[in-house]
Amino acid sequence: MGIESKSLIKSITVLYFIIAFFEVICEYLVNKEFIGILKPIMPLVLIVLYYIESDIKNKLFIFALVLSIITNLLFIPDTPECLFYGILVYTLHRVITIYLLFSFQKINDFIPLIIATSPFLLIFFYLFMESVDIPQNSIYILIFLNLLISLFAGIALSSYIMNDNKQNSILMITALLFVMLQFVIFVEKYYLTNEYEEFFRPLAMSLNALAFFSFYKYVIVVEKSNNN
Repeated sequence: MGIESKSLIKSITVLYFIIAFFEVICEYLVNKEFIGILKPIMPLVLIVLYYIESDIKNKLFIFALVLSIITNLLFIPDTPECLFYGILVYTLHRVITIYLLFSFQKINDFIPLIIATSPFLLIFFYLFMESVDIPQNSIYILIFLNLLISLFAGIALSSYIMNDNKQNSILMITALLFVMLQFVIFVEKYYLTNEYEEFFRPLAMSLNALAFFSFYKYVIVVEKSNNN
């Protein structure tokens, strides 16, 4: 990669975090006009970053980022219908990321994976059982989504414990950010409905920006490691 490409990547990375910063501010101010503009732009910037830096250009990863754009758009109106379809698209995004993880991570022993996944399952299903505002049409989707995020975190934790390298360290950070993101969204939407929104929404957006950027960095590190 040439000096110009590296400089361009740094510039676009700075742009990404500038957009993320203003998006967080807009979430706090509940400025839906700017939220509607900035929120879908963030995954689009990541697609551009990935396309410039990656030699492989994994189509599934790009598709996952496109699904993130759609999810962000569906979460903006904050209506039950849009929330339902947003969760559906987000679940599909999760399925693809899990598939990517299994293709990237070499998992030979499933016992550590099962052990590492169990605590996350307990946390999310405890929250699920304690929530009373979950719509009937979202129950099974949320159960499946809880399974997926727990599996994601379990893969990351077991991989990190078994082999603490740069790739697994970034994956562990990514998993923690996604776990916190899902926790915050779940609490906001179903546990403390319409309470503390001025706190939860900027926090969720901050975690969202960091989690997706971290996952992008993980994919890049994996690709470069495999090429070497």
